[in-house]
Amino acid sequence: MAIDKITASGLGDGGVSTADIADDAVTLDKLSASGTKDATTFLRGDDSFQVVAVTPTAVSDQANTSTGQFALPSGTTAQRPGTSYTGAQRYNTDLGVMEYYNGSAWTKVSAQLSVLSSVTGRIYAGVASTLTLAGTGFLSSNLIVNFVQASDSIDINVTVTPSSDTAATVTIPSTVYSNVTAGRVVGIRVTNSDASQSAVQNVTALALPSGGTISTTGNYRVHKFTSSGNFVVPANTSFSARESLVIGAGGGGGADNAGGGGAGGLIHTTSETFSAGNTYAVTIGSGGSANTAGSDGDSGPFATNGNNSVFNGRTANGGGAGGSGGGANASAGGSGGGGSGEAANATGGAGTSGQGNRGGDVSNTGGGGGGGAGAAGQDGDVRGTDLGGYGGAGLQKNITGSNLWYAAGGNGSNNNGVYETQPSTNGIGGISNTGGSSGASAGAVNTGAGGGATTHTTNTHGTGNGGSGVVIIRYILN
Repeated sequence: MAIDKITASGLGDGGVSTADIADDAVTLDKLSASGTKDATTFLRGDDSFQVVAVTPTAVSDQANTSTGQFALPSGTTAQRPGTSYTGAQRYNTDLGVMEYYNGSAWTKVSAQLSVLSSVTGRIYAGVASTLTLAGTGFLSSNLIVNFVQASDSIDINVTVTPSSDTAATVTIPSTVYSNVTAGRVVGIRVTNSDASQSAVQNVTALALPSGGTISTTGNYRVHKFTSSGNFVVPANTSFSARESLVIGAGGGGGADNAGGGGAGGLIHTTSETFSAGNTYAVTIGSGGSANTAGSDGDSGPFATNGNNSVFNGRTANGGGAGGSGGGANASAGGSGGGGSGEAANATGGAGTSGQGNRGGDVSNTGGGGGGGAGAAGQDGDVRGTDLGGYGGAGLQKNITGSNLWYAAGGNGSNNNGVYETQPSTNGIGGISNTGGSSGASAGAVNTGAGGGATTHTTNTHGTGNGGSGVVIIRYILN
């Protein structure tokens, strides 16, 4: 190529033609970085340069028709970058949301969704209980639990602190359990501190167990039966810390140097079994009758045993009758009656294993004390010649919220004309007549205590009846 063919304005006419340049002889690296003369000058097909005005189109004016995706960096809260740039974005795998850096802190792009997946526990019409909530997005504070039951005009919010992002517990307020009707469905939803509200979970309100006289002590619900009836457990009811106390009625006291009545049998079960939807019959034994014979007590009717109390397949035997002078031996029972100083057999009656103890024996003329659940009856004449034995101790049980005595034996009577002041065994056992015309006292009602015996000279035989039995049930509702 001749030098004179190149001029200041470019290639001269006929300087270099397409025939002079072999295919691919001019490569991209022979051109400028842009492949053009300059930013606005482009090479035309006729070997000349053409200036073309370019007006860029704003990115915001371009429609994004992509149906694909783009990936953000992701990681836990702890993995956030140590140095961040305003507007930086990432996906937080702990929170399950996108977040951006606002120049001073990472902030969620949208609210974290709350999900209530399950509710464990029961709502009882009339008593407080606790529900356990499971889900996601509960966050760390100020979780609002909403209870709704339109027919009972219930729309109540309770604010709790979640134990974790996926768990929380809530105690049902009185405004819910005192107003809800058993059998109706209560809707429950949660709203987290991001104001995200979950879907509703439904829980049906349940009826409470019924029967007897009902009270509460601490977390326990107590049913006390002083007469026969039914303990009714509704469907779906669930218990913990279940126990029962079943006590038979006390035996009646004898007459004429006689034995005290034995206490009713005592059965304390600390791991009771109840089945939801069942009804359990309760039988309460009545106290045994005291000797109602004439002044000498040698003829009938003699004292009788107390009657049995029955609950949930267990029978607490009635207490044995105290022996009467000249005509009746002491009887066996839950606890045995005390022996008589003039009966053919002065031995106290036997108690039932696991329920009570024997009655006291007689060595001379003082009657034996009736047996108790906690100890045998005292033998006659032990305290002194002609003195009756004290009834055997009962047992203290704190099942109603008070530590009370149950199933103590009745006192045996003294010989004729021997006067003294006797104590009542544990405050519930029958006191015997100790001379004169006053009668003996009965065992305390609904404790299963034995009745006191009377002497030969009293004109008021038949007063030392046995105390009636009792059944007490205690549990915690789940």
